[in-house]
Amino acid sequence: MSLDTATRERIQSLLDTHRVVLFMKGDRHQPMCGFSAAAISALNDVLDEYHTVNVLEDPEIREGIKVFGDWPTIPQLYVEGELVGGSDIVRQMYASGQLHELFGAEVPDRTPPEITVTDKAADAIREGMGNAQGMALHLNIGADHSAGFQLAPAGDHDIVSVANGIEIHLDPGSAQRARGIVIDWVETMQGAGLSLRFPGAAEVHDLSVAELKARLDAGDITVVDVRPADQRALAPFPGARSLQDEGEAAFANLPKDTPLAFLCHHGVSSRGVAEHFAAHGFTQVHNVTGGIDAWSQEIDDSVPRY
Repeated sequence: MSLDTATRERIQSLLDTHRVVLFMKGDRHQPMCGFSAAAISALNDVLDEYHTVNVLEDPEIREGIKVFGDWPTIPQLYVEGELVGGSDIVRQMYASGQLHELFGAEVPDRTPPEITVTDKAADAIREGMGNAQGMALHLNIGADHSAGFQLAPAGDHDIVSVANGIEIHLDPGSAQRARGIVIDWVETMQGAGLSLRFPGAAEVHDLSVAELKARLDAGDITVVDVRPADQRALAPFPGARSLQDEGEAAFANLPKDTPLAFLCHHGVSSRGVAEHFAAHGFTQVHNVTGGIDAWSQEIDDSVPRY
């Protein structure tokens, strides 16, 4: 496939204008694929400013950048006009410290963090990994304290903490944010899973949709909808504030004792955001159990399920 002159000149102009450019799906605030999200997570830990290009909004750039750098996949990172690589390379450079060196950032502390794993969590992890031969348990904690576990092969540059007989693999940023956390196993009506508790953070309280309705009727709680725009448009929650639209800065100046209820599709991703707010000093933090789906089933069936 050849690259037309106009598209080549547009790409070159972007590279000439910005020192660091990430061609990706989505943008820095809302990546639209896991590979783009992984690249963004690494860059956010190292750089305050960089430029992103959403290839989903520009078919010519989406196909043209693959020809321009002779690289077949998205995302692609360019620094000073030179192709660095895709998501895997960016993550490998981040884990090894090479990305920090590239941008003149301080090389991260690689001391394994002290982590507590409760007995229930340890038992559940061992059971879940029983057939996962050759896999390691990875914990990723973003700059916003959103967290997720993943089974994947161990990396050469992983930082490894051992707690209650469980090995936990972390990247440099996650290792810093994991210091003093407690990993527990929680059970709710919607299911069971691992949870994180950050040191010094207020407890995140589970809030059923019936309890949420009572609190809303009393006018003493603010609902924060953490879902992306397409899901909110499909099944809106009237009166909720949007974290995506307003940005975290809009909430930073609220009194720390403001009652907040975080809402997502099923109550899973919202818990991570709730934990983040609790870790940043908010003392009345709630997670809506079952999310908008439970609200539709139990409170208001006019809200579409999806």
